[in-house]
Amino acid sequence: MNDTQPIDVLIVGAGPAGSALAIDLVRRGLDVRIVDKAPHAFEGSRAKGVQPRTLDVLDDLGALDDVLAGGSVYPKLGLHGGPLTIPWKMFPHREPTSDVPYPNTWLIPQYRTDRALHARLRQLGHDVEFGREMVELTQDADTVTVKVAGANGVEEITARYVVGTDGGASSVRRGLAFDFAGSTDESDRMLIVDATTTGLARNRWHMWPRPGGRLVGACPIPHGDAFQWIIRLTPDEEPPRDKDAIVRRIREHTHDRRIELHDIHWTSVFRPNIRLAEHYGRGRVLLAGDAAHVHTPAGAQGLNTGIQDAYNLGWKIAQVLAGADARLLDTYEAERQPIAAGVLGLSTEQWAGIAKLDPSSMKRGKDEQQLALTYFGGPLAPADGEHTTTLRVGDRAPDAELLGADGGQTRLFDLLRGPEFTAIAYGAGAAHDLKNLNWPTSGAQLKTIAIGPDGALSDPSNTLRRAYGLAGDTLLLIRPDGYIGHIATRDFLTTTHKAAQTMTP
Repeated sequence: MNDTQPIDVLIVGAGPAGSALAIDLVRRGLDVRIVDKAPHAFEGSRAKGVQPRTLDVLDDLGALDDVLAGGSVYPKLGLHGGPLTIPWKMFPHREPTSDVPYPNTWLIPQYRTDRALHARLRQLGHDVEFGREMVELTQDADTVTVKVAGANGVEEITARYVVGTDGGASSVRRGLAFDFAGSTDESDRMLIVDATTTGLARNRWHMWPRPGGRLVGACPIPHGDAFQWIIRLTPDEEPPRDKDAIVRRIREHTHDRRIELHDIHWTSVFRPNIRLAEHYGRGRVLLAGDAAHVHTPAGAQGLNTGIQDAYNLGWKIAQVLAGADARLLDTYEAERQPIAAGVLGLSTEQWAGIAKLDPSSMKRGKDEQQLALTYFGGPLAPADGEHTTTLRVGDRAPDAELLGADGGQTRLFDLLRGPEFTAIAYGAGAAHDLKNLNWPTSGAQLKTIAIGPDGALSDPSNTLRRAYGLAGDTLLLIRPDGYIGHIATRDFLTTTHKAAQTMTP
């Protein structure tokens, strides 16, 4: 069967990155299909930490409530050393603030995150096509042709763009023949087991460290009686296969015969890959998530970096399809590849520290939360641009608590939510010029917010003024992915129009 009319985007891979991208593109009105060679959705706990910045993204995409319902805050570590158990706070607990509404890393098994994203996609009228494997890919100047094999044979799909989000062994990346530079340590393996467990308190993430980097850990999976077990194997050790052998291995290490595993839901042998693709795309084929970068599990960075790849890429594809300069897509790699490289360095350093039983390697803070990641100095955020006392172009746009004309409170994030750009005018002068800001009729539209005595919104508690570092009249342009696209403290119209031209049709 041949598709004669090209679709807008074909996504290959329905994990967190691919599913998030599909949601973002569909809500922009694009014709999208998402295929995955697996027969059904992923069933393991694997990547189980969702960082605060990713929670911001999921809020905008409409999947946050389901993710929050499926998880919990992380428990304290319980470090077992002989008869002693030492409590250790891995994640400092933070209270929500006006600018950071979701300040804590969220513990949720990956299968539950996937389920939330797939449910949101279904709400938008689309389903993942499981059991569909890409077997061939070719492209020309205008389209990409992909052959997809499934139960009913081979289908040929033509799309204007294809995005590979099909994991570390990506067929899409291999089809582009990109180098996937880095290393895989075959001697450093971990057995991961999801199992119903008795004999352990559920208020701790238990760890039994031993000399030489030997480690067994058990993290309670929220809303049930299962734990994710992590067993670091010795270089020549055959991983235990059945339940009795796994229990025996755990008891030998922990010296705790009360531990019992019952139903085993999922197992996997994990080897830490540390790799980065030399490019994130060629022509009309692009990569995101693990297809572009793979990490050690330390610091819960891989899934989060992949979702934020998708969030950066989605609006750019849509803008180019609407008539923006195709060079806008070049900014995807320019912005995201350095982020992945930094994350790789962070997680690799932490992984090495765990092997040395360095307690500091188990601390998590600002770097892991990804709230401070910035595109400042990149192609859409020139270093010579204006800034406020707290923010530069390319930084995350913080949340704030505002007051409407009717006296009702509203969050800035509620106003930013959606696929549009947003212009925020603070002060009478900026608000006056905002009314004269011309915006293209095609592509992502512009929402306008005026804050001040004459605006529909006010900032009586100065939460926006403080978070955004505003000292006077300011016009801010917020990109669709929640980063600051422009700051103007003077000459509002001319400079904002110039900044917008690089991002709009």
